[in-house]
Amino acid sequence: MVYPENGFNLPPPGLFLLRIFASLMAAPPKTKKLEPFRPLITDNDPHWIRIRGARSNNLRNVDLDIPRNELVVITGVSGSGKSSITMDTLYAEGQRRYVESLSSYARQFLMRMKKPDVDMIHGICPAIALEQKVSGGNNRSTVGSLTEIYDFLRMLFARIGHTYSPVSGEEVHKEEVSDVIDYLKTQKEDLRAAILIPLPVKYADRTVQQELDLLLQKGFTRLRMDGDLVQIEDWLNKHKVDARKKLGKWEKAEELRVLIDRFVIHHEDEDNWKRIADSALTAFQESEGICHVQIYDGAERTFSNRFEADGIAFLEPNPQLFNYNNSYGACPRCEGYGKVMGIDEQKVIPDTSLSVYEGAVACWRGESGGEWLKEWLKQATLVDFPIHRSYFQLTREERKKLWQGIGSAPGIHAYFTALEEKTYKIQNRVMLARYRGRTTCPDCEGGRLRKEATYVRICGRHIMELIDLPLTDLTASMTDLQLPEYDQTVAKRLLLEINMRLQFMLDVGLGYLTLNRVASTLSGGETQRINLTRILGSNLTSSLYILDEPSVGLHPRDTTRLIRVLRQLRDLGNTVVVVEHEEEIIRSADYLVDMGPLAGIHGGSVVFAGPFDEIGKRAPDSLTTAYLNGTMEIKTPASRRKILGKSSFLKPGCTI
Repeated sequence: MVYPENGFNLPPPGLFLLRIFASLMAAPPKTKKLEPFRPLITDNDPHWIRIRGARSNNLRNVDLDIPRNELVVITGVSGSGKSSITMDTLYAEGQRRYVESLSSYARQFLMRMKKPDVDMIHGICPAIALEQKVSGGNNRSTVGSLTEIYDFLRMLFARIGHTYSPVSGEEVHKEEVSDVIDYLKTQKEDLRAAILIPLPVKYADRTVQQELDLLLQKGFTRLRMDGDLVQIEDWLNKHKVDARKKLGKWEKAEELRVLIDRFVIHHEDEDNWKRIADSALTAFQESEGICHVQIYDGAERTFSNRFEADGIAFLEPNPQLFNYNNSYGACPRCEGYGKVMGIDEQKVIPDTSLSVYEGAVACWRGESGGEWLKEWLKQATLVDFPIHRSYFQLTREERKKLWQGIGSAPGIHAYFTALEEKTYKIQNRVMLARYRGRTTCPDCEGGRLRKEATYVRICGRHIMELIDLPLTDLTASMTDLQLPEYDQTVAKRLLLEINMRLQFMLDVGLGYLTLNRVASTLSGGETQRINLTRILGSNLTSSLYILDEPSVGLHPRDTTRLIRVLRQLRDLGNTVVVVEHEEEIIRSADYLVDMGPLAGIHGGSVVFAGPFDEIGKRAPDSLTTAYLNGTMEIKTPASRRKILGKSSFLKPGCTI
C-alpha cells in the first residue's frame, strides 16, 4: 500500500506512533521458553585434566583424560610419545599459563613461551617438571645445596657450635657484661669495688699525653698506678717525662689503669646494678674487650670480651663462616671449589689395587724415582707403615703420610717440589706436565671452607666431617646428638628440618651419597630424586608434578621406597604424572596411560587409558600388556663380552 502523504510504503508519522502505542498496550504474545546457554565444552568435571587435539612431535591429534590428585603412570616403548604428551604438552601449557598470570613487568624478564600444538587443555593446574637433566658445569653446586640440608647445617653450627683452640683443645669463651654482674653478686653486701681498664694502646704512635687528653674529653678523670688513685691532671704534672713518651715504647703502659666507676655493692638495689652494667659495658668498649674488677681489700679479676685463647684471635661463628659460596667462609686457596691445579692423585696412583711396595706410586718407578721409594720404605718400616697393603685400603692418615713424608723420608709432595725447583731441565717439565691436573685442595682437603670453620664443633665434629659422611651415617649421627638443654632448645627446629630431609633422601634410595658430592657428577635419576625430596620438604599442594623416569640408576630394592614417596606426594593433594618403564612402578599406578603402539611414525596414539587392572582386557594386543603378563620377555644373552685382563672379576682400582 502506498500512502499519498509520502509516496512510500511507510505509514505517516502519526499513524506510526499510534501503532507503536497500541502494540505496547496489548498483552505480550506467548513465546517459547528459552533454553539455558550451554558451553561448547560440555564435560568440565574439575576432577579431570582433559587434553583435546594434542599434536606435538609425533602425537596424532591425541585426546586424553587424566584424573587429578592421583598417581598417573605413562608408559610405552621409547619414542611412542610419552615425553611429547607430558613435557611438550602438559608441562609446556601449565608453565605458559602460570607465566601469563604474572604482571607485564615480571613477564618482560622471562622468555616468551610458545603455545603447545593442542586444541584445548581443561582443568590443568600449576606444573612442575623434574626432568632427566644433570646440572651443568657449576662445580659449586653440591647435594647439600640442592637439598638445602647444608643451609640448615650452617645455621645449626652458627647457633650452637662451640669453638675449640687447635693448640690446647680448650673451648674458647667470650665473657659478657652478665658475667661481670654474676661475679659481683657473689660478693658480700656493702663491699666497695671499682671497674678499671688498661690504658688503651691501640694507636701506638700516640704519646701518653695525647691519650690521656682524649680520656679527659670523654669524662674519665682518675688513674690508678701502684695501688693509688690520682687525678689525670695531677699525674701529667708529676710525670711530664713519661707523658711525652709514645704508648708503643713506654714500658709502664701496662701498669696504668683508668678508673671507669667506683661503687658499693647493694644486692637489693636494682638501680645500682643497672649502673654497674653500664660501667662494665663502657669498660669493654673503651679497652677493646678488657675489664678489671677490683674489690677493695680483696683480689682483682680480669674479664675479657675478646674471642681469644692461646694467643689466637678466633672468628665468632656465623652462617657466612660456613658458606663456601661466600668469600668470607670459602677457602682462600681454592676459593670454595675444593679443587686446585696441582698433582693429580689418580695419575700418580693409577692402580689403587697395588701396594706401595708393589709400585703403586707411578712416579717412583724409574731409576731416579726408585731412590725416593727406597728411602721412604726404610722409614716406613720403622713406624710400622703397611707397605704391603693396597692403596685403596689405606686410611686417610696413612695416605697423608705417604704424600707428606715420614720422619726424614720425604713424601710424594716433596718429590714434585724438587722437580719444580729445577724446571730448567726439560725432563722435569715433562714429568710435572704428565702428572698435573685438578686435585684436592691441600689447605681445606676438599672441604671448601677456611680452616677457622674447623675450629667450631658440635659433639666433637666440625661441619666438614659431617658433609663427607654418607647420608645413612649422617642421619644416625644427627639423630643421636647429645646436646645440652639450652643447645637442644635453640636447635630444635633446625634439627627437625635436617632430619626430615635426610629421611626423604633415604626413602628414595640416596643414602650412599654425601652432602659434599658435586651436583654435576650425579645421574639424571639421582638429580630427579634429589629434587623430589626438596619438593616434599616444601609441602606444596594442588600442583601437577611431572617426573621423567625417576627410577633411572635406582637399585630395584629401593623402588618400593620411591613408590612410597610418590604416593606421599600424591596424598598432599597433588597430581603426580610419571613417565616410567619400571614394572613395579607401573603396577602401583592409580591410573595407567599406554602410548604407542610402536615408536616414531608408528606411535603417537593412546593405546590404553584407565585403571591398571583393566589394561589386559581393553588392550590385550599392546606391547605393555604382553610384557606384563609374561607373553614376551627379554631373555638373558647366551654369550657375554669377555673382560680384558687376567681375572674375570672386577677389583677396586682395576681398569677395563
